[in-house]
Amino acid sequence: MIYSTQHFTFCISLFCISFLMPLLIFAQNKMEIEITKLNSNKGVVLLELLDENNRRVTGAEVEIENHTCVIIFKDIKSGTYAVKYFHDENSNNVLDNNWMGIPKEGFGFSNNAYGMFGSKDFKFWLFDVSSDIKIKLTPKY
Repeated sequence: MIYSTQHFTFCISLFCISFLMPLLIFAQNKMEIEITKLNSNKGVVLLELLDENNRRVTGAEVEIENHTCVIIFKDIKSGTYAVKYFHDENSNNVLDNNWMGIPKEGFGFSNNAYGMFGSKDFKFWLFDVSSDIKIKLTPKY
């Protein structure tokens, strides 16, 4: 049986697509999150990375240097994510509030999505990841 050049090219193309497609679908990205203008270098920043359904993907506890912290997540799948965090100045793993329920420690959300009282709706926190990404955030005190 004689195969044409077109048939051969088609087979090679099909092989390449079937080999490369899973790599593209499961592409892993690096996400760097820089939080600046923290009130002090005391304590740590506690951060959660959430998926588009507001489910926890991973988290981090990072020390502060020069009123800034940098969190790096490697091997993040392409998709839609959100971030929430707070500056745990007294390292008690709790966002401390005053007697009226107002946070006494800095906090924040991706896209710096602040409303009048706390955050905007979750949909405003969402951002897409399809390649390596760097995000800069500033907490609210």
